[in-house]
Amino acid sequence: LAKMTEALAVVWSRPLPEGAKPSTVTVSQDAAGRWFVSLLCEDPGVKPLPARGNAVGIDAGLDHLLTFSTGEKIANPWYERRDRAALAREQRRLAKKEKGSANRARARLKVAKIYARIADRRRDGLHKLTTRLVRENQTIVIEDLAVRNMVKNHRLARAISDAAWSEFRSMLEYKAQWYGREVIAVDRWFPSSRLCSACNSLQDSMPLNVRTWTCTCGVTHDRDVNAANNLLAAGLAVTVCGAGVRPQWSTPDGQSATKQKPSRREP
Repeated sequence: LAKMTEALAVVWSRPLPEGAKPSTVTVSQDAAGRWFVSLLCEDPGVKPLPARGNAVGIDAGLDHLLTFSTGEKIANPWYERRDRAALAREQRRLAKKEKGSANRARARLKVAKIYARIADRRRDGLHKLTTRLVRENQTIVIEDLAVRNMVKNHRLARAISDAAWSEFRSMLEYKAQWYGREVIAVDRWFPSSRLCSACNSLQDSMPLNVRTWTCTCGVTHDRDVNAANNLLAAGLAVTVCGAGVRPQWSTPDGQSATKQKPSRREP
């Protein structure tokens, strides 16, 4: 770096692409006292992947972080919960330190390091998961969740924030753009949990404690897998017919129904 008189002990997270010349170098320090150097360059190795015929619908949740339309479920790692006791202990110690003192600065640094460890583990897990999804599928269908509104529920805010659904979607979208994949976000008001993926009949209600249910057509559904299948079908319909298409379904009495915005978000 310019005006540096001593060599820096740099730990490279990855080698620079062959022949790449950084156009911008950004040096930053996080709250845990760690320094980072980010190099902006063109990577010729980032190219569209060979086309695949696979498509997958993904339902996000808390008991399971993600449920795929294939039936696979990704366990929620609960990154924040694993360090909650240590975090609470260090925060209590920080609260007892005198403001402006060196002891308070050291205590603040310990709290920041725990937060950084939680964020690092979460980011690493999401990177591995999104990279796998982009490599294995040509089309990925997700739900357009309003996370900012959902965290207003104080009973679930901590768990929703720890799941990092917004960060998952962001990673998925930019990787799909890099590698020639398609990510489709289905309208958040689409009743994926209450809709039977076999006969398209719509249930009147579906409380959160109901994890399996049987439709009038006789098919028994796993709530999350059924929602993922419905999201996949809706996403593929949008791909074939064009954006703005709203799938049609029928009520349990056999009458056709159109999409109506409910008074609250469909869980």
